[in-house]
Amino acid sequence: MALIDPAEQINELTGTLNGIKDVLDLGAIRKQIEELEDQVAAPDFWNDQERAQKATSKLSYLQGDVNRIESLGRRLEDLAVLYELAAAEDDADTREEADRELEALRADIDALEVRTLLSGEYDAREAVVTIQSQAGGVDAADWALMLQRMYIRWAERNGYPTEIYETSYAEGAGIKSTTFAVKAPYAYGTLRGEHGTHRLVRISPFDNQGRRQTSFAGVDVVPVVETTDHIEVNEDEVRVDVYRASGPGGQGVNTTDSAVRLTHLPTGIVVSCQNERSQLQNKATAMAVLQGKLLERKRQEEAAALNEIRGEATTSWGTQIRNYVLHPYQIVKDLRTGAEAGNPSAVLDGELDGFIEAEIRWARRQESGADA
Repeated sequence: MALIDPAEQINELTGTLNGIKDVLDLGAIRKQIEELEDQVAAPDFWNDQERAQKATSKLSYLQGDVNRIESLGRRLEDLAVLYELAAAEDDADTREEADRELEALRADIDALEVRTLLSGEYDAREAVVTIQSQAGGVDAADWALMLQRMYIRWAERNGYPTEIYETSYAEGAGIKSTTFAVKAPYAYGTLRGEHGTHRLVRISPFDNQGRRQTSFAGVDVVPVVETTDHIEVNEDEVRVDVYRASGPGGQGVNTTDSAVRLTHLPTGIVVSCQNERSQLQNKATAMAVLQGKLLERKRQEEAAALNEIRGEATTSWGTQIRNYVLHPYQIVKDLRTGAEAGNPSAVLDGELDGFIEAEIRWARRQESGADA
């Protein structure tokens, strides 16, 4: 079997990178960067803190996109020179180094290509993630806390800011629920495939007989609402409860009833926020999260209606999507994509990109099949 010429592989990757540039429209991105840099330079830019933070976050993300693309282009050029050097000097070590870089480049370009698949209506939005413990008692509460840490570690690895809006602690260990924001462009499009039930199998640290325990936690991902969204919430349909925020073990973290819980009566959706000391601020944040959940509900209903017209079966968002097995063997496996990893500790420490990329590709194939 003849070896594939490295020059052909480099040309193929260069073509893929050029295609990515066309889809992302590098010229338009650079224009957005210039406009945002002008905004940041304005004397009154920081008068509106929330608007300023969103603008700087978007600027950083877009600059990262451009830097990433330009860096890949330079690496491809350097790689061609490295192969020429290896051939000219007949140097096996240099050839091995070039081969390793070729594989690394292929993986990095494949990962960037996934970004071009995020073209849904709300994919460019920031995300709000809610995690709830389900069946499994104290192990499920601990599992929900482990998932919160996993996603926040993933965000940290990617340089995405997060803000925890609310955490309801369980009595023994772990949490009943938590809601937090991932404040980066395309966070919703990137994470929406995480929506569903996550299953953990392990030897329970809370069982004095050391028995194996299966526990479940649900993950909900919604887009952040923007002013252009037409999501009306009738105040008569929302019950507002205020309470004192608490920490682990029931420890009080606030001396006033500033935490807010909103219940949307027509849908039964419940949202809480306790991260601010002001009741008004917590109510405003909770209302924004509620609107995001209603927006996602609307998107799902529209998708279900289209599928019904096409005569297709719809998939419940509440279905189990991924298994994390720590005993008797170690594996994390996604039930939709087949993606798996043999090192659960790394996954639980935030190494999720392989699963997320597989989800995005899988979802695009599902959507393309539906559009066909």
